Amino acid sequence: MRLLFYMLVIYLTGCQPVSLGQSQDVTSDKPDNSLIVDLYRQPDETIPIWPQFPPGGVPEGLNERYVERENVFDLPDRAQLDVTRPTLSIFKPETSDGSAMLLIPGGGYKHVVVEKEGFEGARWFNRQGVTVYVLSYRLPHQGWAAGPDAPLQDAQRALRMVRSRAAEDGIEVDRVMVMGFSAGGHLAGLLLTGYDKDVYEASDSIDAISARPDIGVLVYPVITLTQPFTHGSTSQNMVGKNAPINARRTYSVETSPPAGLPPIFLMHTSDDKAVPVENSLIAYGAFREAGSPVSLHIFDHGGHGFGFRGIDDDPLRQWPEMVMEWGRSYEIFKPKTEL
Repeated sequence: MRLLFYMLVIYLTGCQPVSLGQSQDVTSDKPDNSLIVDLYRQPDETIPIWPQFPPGGVPEGLNERYVERENVFDLPDRAQLDVTRPTLSIFKPETSDGSAMLLIPGGGYKHVVVEKEGFEGARWFNRQGVTVYVLSYRLPHQGWAAGPDAPLQDAQRALRMVRSRAAEDGIEVDRVMVMGFSAGGHLAGLLLTGYDKDVYEASDSIDAISARPDIGVLVYPVITLTQPFTHGSTSQNMVGKNAPINARRTYSVETSPPAGLPPIFLMHTSDDKAVPVENSLIAYGAFREAGSPVSLHIFDHGGHGFGFRGIDDDPLRQWPEMVMEWGRSYEIFKPKTEL
């Protein structure tokens, strides 16, 4: 029986943050407990989420491409720009427990991160028996007919696609988690609170499937698009630099969340300079008031955008296993003994 409870767990460890000043040699053998696993493994399959083109067609002038980004860990680190063909990159576990995860990377709606908050997490959760679908989504400021609703169109369609593949991929339709990082956390939050919004016309039988996640995880998420706690570029890329306050509120996750939300797990750090921790605090209050079972986890250090990187010897390394244990308490993931 699923546990319905509110948890507030605040980690004030007093430990020093992991040093980001030294590179890591990715060619060396990593310890068995490293969060970075199967480093060069690629998706088992990548599929478009729309039958032909996204709703409204593709704006002129977009050139979908990848750029390589440097990082202090010398890890593969790409960003996808000008997404015109949203996709799901599917990672299938060797032994599936029947659960599924729609994973939404960040990028400030400027680009979509590929490895850091996408493939690396998919590989780790694969090892726990989870089938993971990494979403590549459109950026709302690039002239799409739906404007700020374009990413939500992709997220709704993606969740429906996941469920439509249940028999093919060996998953159960009532054990689907959405996880989002940073701006991807904003999009995951919009999906959790707006899964039933009518943002595009149905085109096939897949669109009759529910887009409601069974459970959600938001990692250092952008929640509000209003000052003083929003992330500037995320807000600007979503609704525009000079958008009126009503537009900013409309696309803020905390604005009037509906009753009946699924359980939600929030994780943040107190020293996040990019997306202030108040975003998760605001979300916790709004979700709790709406009656959602919500768990809030705050670490005292770590900054922003770490994902699975550079935290093997840090208290932050606990967060993925915390998600697994929390998911098991809601019967999304199976106990380790059953794998």
